[in-house]
Amino acid sequence: QVQLVESGGGLVQPGGSLRLSCAASGSSFSAYDMGWYRQAPGKQRELVAKITRGYLVNYADSVRGRFAISKDNAKNTVYLQMNSLKPKSSTDYYCSRLNAPMIWGQGTQVTVFS
Repeated sequence: QVQLVESGGGLVQPGGSLRLSCAASGSSFSAYDMGWYRQAPGKQRELVAKITRGYLVNYADSVRGRFAISKDNAKNTVYLQMNSLKPKSSTDYYCSRLNAPMIWGQGTQVTVFS
């Protein structure tokens, strides 16, 4: 069973940056499409960014130009570089394997405060 473990969340001031990491167990990481989601309290989980096994990327309109997703198959890790963070970016972020069956990490919290 593949497991995903996120890290890199924390506190940052508006305009600052954070890099989230998601490490996957198992040996088939290079074959996965991976994504980063976020979920604010009382709202549906939102796909923030995705990267296919062929390195095609896509972003939610709200983060395009500020966030960048990447992956390192040698390290079984997908990253989310978040720049120019805004207070409304504060929430929990989740890594996911998008291929069926979807698998989720436990989440990492991002707080942007003045």
